Amino acid sequence: MDTNSVVLSEMVDLAIEAPRLAHLWEQHAGSLWENGSHRNNCQAFIYEIDEFMLLHRTATYDDVLIDRLIDHFRGIGNRNSTINRKLSALYRLLKKAERSGQIARLPTYIRLRERNSRVRFLTAEEEALMFSAVGVHNPHHELLCRFLVDTGARVGEALALKWGDIHNNVATFWITKSGKSRSVPLTDRAAQALELARPFGGSGPFSTISYPNFKYNWNRARKENRFSDDPHMVPHILRHTCASRLVQAGIDLRRVQTFLGHQTIQMTLRYAHLATNDLDQCAIALNAANMIAAGKVKSAAAPQPPHPDKTKAKPRKPARKPATKGARPGRNPASAQA
Repeated sequence: MDTNSVVLSEMVDLAIEAPRLAHLWEQHAGSLWENGSHRNNCQAFIYEIDEFMLLHRTATYDDVLIDRLIDHFRGIGNRNSTINRKLSALYRLLKKAERSGQIARLPTYIRLRERNSRVRFLTAEEEALMFSAVGVHNPHHELLCRFLVDTGARVGEALALKWGDIHNNVATFWITKSGKSRSVPLTDRAAQALELARPFGGSGPFSTISYPNFKYNWNRARKENRFSDDPHMVPHILRHTCASRLVQAGIDLRRVQTFLGHQTIQMTLRYAHLATNDLDQCAIALNAANMIAAGKVKSAAAPQPPHPDKTKAKPRKPARKPATKGARPGRNPASAQA
């Protein structure tokens, strides 16, 4: 038997021992993930892990596999946040397989600690350059950029928006990453972008735009403006820009969290360092409190003058003479005897 036959035989044996991830994906992806970019990313993660298991002749879903995957991903330069996303997709698929009786047990999955990455956002000048370059090649794409930067919406959320989801200058996103809908008030520029998008047709303002075409046009504008070496200059930077501007404007983090649809406040805290004006207000408030406190202390230490009412001697009332026993008031006792 030649080498290729041996390898093929071993691959068949592995498939018999445990179902391949590619097969599990075909069976369960439809019930676990909705169509969209997130599902496409998860599919790429699953097939990447499936290929790793075949190359390393691994067919057991256990803690050893997780450790080997983490070591492999770090070896190819993946950050902890990327590794967490890959393992999260794997765990979700394996959890479904366990419930279906296809695997015996789940491996242990503990999220790796993620460091706060640098938050990159557009300046007003960079925004003008990028939007103008995008608009030269496709005006519809430029309208999408304006809408994204003023709503903080993800690209997929904006593409899925329907005309019926817009009421009273408020847009409601039903298809979100968290699975929870949210409503966002529209700025004048975002509302104008929606109106200008009507002539392009479709069930929604941006429903006729395909994400690959939009990303291709964005990357072309990125190259034309010499941002090719900036790894953060991707469409998602528009969402970061929206969040950064809200925080810089003094909007509290809880409202920013709700506006962007962050599942946890920790995701919003990445922008907290931008709220420098709020810290200045804290110093002003403390100065005012210190002045009030100092005034109270000074007032308490000063000698208090006596109260005017207490310095004046009150006139004494004349003593009342005791009445004679048996006498009636207003009558002379002698006349009473007569």
